[in-house]
Formats: sequence, structure tokens, C-alpha cells
Amino acid sequence: MSQACFSSLKLRAELLENLASLNYSAMTPIQAKSLPHILAGKDVIAQGKTGSGKTAAFGLGLLERLNAKHFYVQSLVLCPTRELADQVAKELRKLARAIHNIKILTLCGGTPFGPQTNSLEHGAHIVVGTPGRIEEHLRKGALDLQHLTTFVLDEADRMLDMGFQVTLDTIVGHISREHQTLLFSATYPEQIQAVAKRIMVDPVMVKVVSTHNETSIEQRFYKLNNDGQRMDALRLLLLENHPESALVFCNTRRETQEVADELVRQGFSALALHGDLDQKTRDHTLIRFSNKSASILVATDVAARGLDIDALDAVINYHLSRDTEVHVHRIGRTGRAGSKGIACTLYTGNESDKIARLEDYLKQTIKNETLPPVSLLHNAPYQPAMATLQINGGKKQKLRPGDILGALTGKDGIAGTRVGKIIIADNWAYVAIDRGAARSALKKLENGKLKGRSFQVRKI
Repeated sequence: MSQACFSSLKLRAELLENLASLNYSAMTPIQAKSLPHILAGKDVIAQGKTGSGKTAAFGLGLLERLNAKHFYVQSLVLCPTRELADQVAKELRKLARAIHNIKILTLCGGTPFGPQTNSLEHGAHIVVGTPGRIEEHLRKGALDLQHLTTFVLDEADRMLDMGFQVTLDTIVGHISREHQTLLFSATYPEQIQAVAKRIMVDPVMVKVVSTHNETSIEQRFYKLNNDGQRMDALRLLLLENHPESALVFCNTRRETQEVADELVRQGFSALALHGDLDQKTRDHTLIRFSNKSASILVATDVAARGLDIDALDAVINYHLSRDTEVHVHRIGRTGRAGSKGIACTLYTGNESDKIARLEDYLKQTIKNETLPPVSLLHNAPYQPAMATLQINGGKKQKLRPGDILGALTGKDGIAGTRVGKIIIADNWAYVAIDRGAARSALKKLENGKLKGRSFQVRKI
């Protein structure tokens, strides 16, 4: 069946022209199913996995309704994590670039409150934020939602998993009655159904079934004798497959940290990602993993939502998820964009009921694989290809990626092919360097200058 085109929708001309310039022509399934209802002004519940194109679905809807001449908050997008909020805001800015004078503001925890208040005083059309920080701005009177026309809950299931139910109710209490509510969720548990019933009016339900092409994702299941076998099984899978980027899922924060710590103790390059980390540690963790200067990220489902990782070679379920839809969501993170990936799941006899439910959900019989030979445990753990350097200067110091690349590859510098991803934040910059050239690169930046200035540099 041919895919529907954006040009078939009743969108303003500048949005269609911008979509064409971005090479967005055919709609993804979730866009094709939800956008006609969104543009018709209906409340919509859309179920689809991360990476399905849902940001453009609700983004085009709210931009079509937005009036740039009215300088007050017309759209609010709630996200469970700062990383997802930043990602959503970035995509909205890209979709809105053909509409003049649109201001999109991100309000998240982990950043100073004062500058956000100052930005709000100057007005904004669209606010993207996390529930806790949005509630704080509402409580202090810094944010006014009385003119809101569109309210979006992105990754709604994870927000509830994180305990934001009361916060969401408080936020809803500040919104005017006449508005459109769009709820996007990877799963649709009873808790979400209850929220929808409370805050939505005759919502249209659209669902895109999460299925994975067996040619792009190879699923493997390993039945263990007992829980004590899990760590050795995980090490064996890593040592046999050598994934450049592997995401290991655990069900609790404590287990996530313990697994990451044990992998590090065994010599692997592993990092933990969970809700108990402070923002600085979280930022460094995500940068190192996305830069490929750490090979393994051990995470909870909640913390992994909104990760903007281009390619994952492997997903490993240290424990089976309690929810079958979450399992499908997990493994869908590998094998994207035409690349191939493996999804390995460890389980014991005590989890046979979960396996049975998964078989029913997937409509297939799960066959167990044999673990790699135990002799592999004597092999030295592999190391990531890259290392990350942090520079204490960023956008506010007018640094650009070209400045950093030029400083590294100038006279007596390193080859440009040994420089990887460069990320510029407000006051910091991060550059990935081929591990073998990291020492030379650090010395070059320490002794040289950027924009005629000296900056502190360190390896993280």
C-alpha cells in the first residue's frame, strides 16, 4: 500500500514547504492515522513506539493551530525526562522554522529556575517541559496557561511510572476548559485509560502495532538455571558479540547501578542510567554513550525513554520486563534505520509465566538458545573505540564545531578521521576522539587556543 503524503493534508503553505525542504514527504503510519484527527481539532490518544514519528504528528497539529501574532503560551508539551523534552523542542523548532517569530521555550529541572522565569516574562508560544518544573512555574505564577489551545502528553505511560499522577492533575487544573488534548504513549495500561477518561473529551484512539522485521532484529532467549547465573550470562553475550553500543535493561534503579558497577569491576566500559543520578552525571553518561566512548549503557525503562541514539548494535534484557508491550518497545531500539541488531533476553524458570504471556502477545513459540562457551570469560573485555574530551566553553563563548576541529587538526595535530561527534552546549563542548589519539588531542587543546582564547580541557 502506498504511503500517504503530507501534501494531502490541510496544512498551511509554509509548513508544507518546510516539510518538503526537510525531505519529509511520506507520512509514517502513526502520522497518517493521527494527523487528520488532530487537524480536525479532536482529542487523540495515539499509541506507538519511540521513533515512530509521533513528535511530527503532534508538532504539525499544534503549529497549524498556532497564531504567531498572539504572544502567549498556546501549546504545552509535557515529557517525562529532560532529554526527551530537549529532543522534542529541537524537532519542533525544525518544523516551525518557516513560521516567523515563533518562540519555543524548554522548562525542565536540573537547570536554574531564574533564567527560565525571565524567558517566560518575555513571552513564548510553545512550552516543552517536565511535569515537576512546569508545576513549579505554575505554583509561583510564572507560567500562565489560560490561553492554551493544545495540551500534549508525550510518553504518558512513563510519566505515570515515574509517579507524576498528582503533578499532572495539578497542571490540568491550570488549563482553560476549551483546548485540545493529545496523548501519546508507547503502551496503554489501565492507568493511562483512567487519565484519558478524566482529561479528554470523546478521544479518537489510533494505534500502530509495534512489530519488528526479523531481518533487522534477531531475537534470542536464554533460559538460566538461577538468578546467580545472570551476570556471567551477560558477560558471555558481550564477549561473544562485541557490540559497539549495547543497551542493557534492568527493572529497578538499584539493580541498574549494581549491574553497571559489576561490569566495570570486570573491566568493561559500562555506565548506569537511572532516576537517582544528578543532572550533570546524567548528561555526561548520555554524551559518553552517544559518542561511543562507553560501550554499554545499563538503564531502567523510564530513564531510557527519549534517548536519541542513532544506532544500537544490541539490546539485552537482564530481566524480562513485567509488561509485554514494554518488552517489544525495548527490543525496537536496535535494528533501526536499515541496520541490523540483536535482542537478547535472560530469564529463569520463575519467569515462565512472563514467557507464556510474551508468546501469546507475539503469536510465536519462543525457542531457547545456548549461551556462548564459558571459556570466553577468560578473555579480556573489549574497550570502546572513542574517548570524550570536555572543553569549558560552548555556545555562549561563541565556540563552533569547526573551531574545535580546526584546533585538533591544525599544525602537528591529529587526522580529521580520528575526530568523532562534537556536541556544543551553552558553556561546555564535548568532542569524541579515537581512543589511540586521545592523549595527543588533549595535549593539543590544552596547549593551543580556540577563538584566540585558552580553555580548560579534560577527559571524562
